[in-house]
Amino acid sequence: MPTARSRLRWRAWAGLAGAVLALSLGVLLALRYGSAAGLALALAAPAVDSWLPPVGGAPSRAAVSVPAGEGRALRADLYRPPREAGALLLVHGLSPAAHRHPELVRLAWALARRGQLVLVPRFDGLAAFHLEGREVDDVKAALAHLRALSPRPIRIAGFSFGAGPALLAAAQVPDLRLAGAFGGYADLRHVIAFITTGTYRFGDDRGASPQEEYNRWKLLALLAGFAGSDARARLEAIARRRLANPGDDTRGEEARLDGEGAAMLALAANRREEALPALLAALPPSARQAMDALSPLPVMPGLAGRLLIAHGAGDQSIPYTESLYLAAAAGGSERAIILETFHHVGPRPLWPSAARVRDGGRLVRIAARLLSP
Repeated sequence: MPTARSRLRWRAWAGLAGAVLALSLGVLLALRYGSAAGLALALAAPAVDSWLPPVGGAPSRAAVSVPAGEGRALRADLYRPPREAGALLLVHGLSPAAHRHPELVRLAWALARRGQLVLVPRFDGLAAFHLEGREVDDVKAALAHLRALSPRPIRIAGFSFGAGPALLAAAQVPDLRLAGAFGGYADLRHVIAFITTGTYRFGDDRGASPQEEYNRWKLLALLAGFAGSDARARLEAIARRRLANPGDDTRGEEARLDGEGAAMLALAANRREEALPALLAALPPSARQAMDALSPLPVMPGLAGRLLIAHGAGDQSIPYTESLYLAAAAGGSERAIILETFHHVGPRPLWPSAARVRDGGRLVRIAARLLSP
């Protein structure tokens, strides 16, 4: 009977064999099928991409300023290839790292290595877990800036909570060549239901999955921006402490909340699906209006240009069913690409499997559409 040590050794060798196999196949695909396969490999195994030679030379990165109206400017990074084949705006999700999130930086380099001029702004509201009401206008300003930089048709790709503003802005730009949403959402109410109760549904299909407590406190931070000043300060303090340590005891701060502050905390802490309608109805009107304004589902039928929707089946922040809603609302033959071996921020550990092979083909399709002029 195998010992625990021998089982661990077998798993280590299996993992190494899987990585070697993926690398070998990826290099062969990149050589045979060009940039799309190389980008697909970068998405599946980001560390491998730096081993492959860039197309047409090494790109550069520069910090730039993007005019955003009212005397404001967005900080951004511009990745410039030696020979430009396309122009793409990337919109980050809820993350303090914002435009410098390691996964987003790797993707931007991978795209630039394949001839894409890539603009990655920092959206302060998304970086601070706040909805400021100007996210869509800021994305439109970034698209206008990218258009001024490049003669090529421009495209946009939004990630996670950044996909909503990206799609809403895309609906107002008729000459956009492509709009992409990766791990995005259709309706913020659906996402709140998933974060708090773990439940999700699409048509007659429904399911439930364990939830990450971290997401509750991101939700509370988002809601806090719609509270009055006193409640907002307390809610932000609770969210800040629980984001740093989900097990922190914040009962003292919680006991001092009432009215809208207590309603927001009750929603974030809720675990019962049947309680959701009343808890959502108890939110301030400004919060409910923001949910409507930042939910892209109604604009999907009017999007011009090509549409690219992809999602990880194992996403524990935004359920993959949200991308099914987006694709269905877009109409026509649009289909969401669901990656079986991906979670919210990227691929699961690299183990050989039929699902991994299927996802390899899906990633090539995604890459080809991202790189298509």
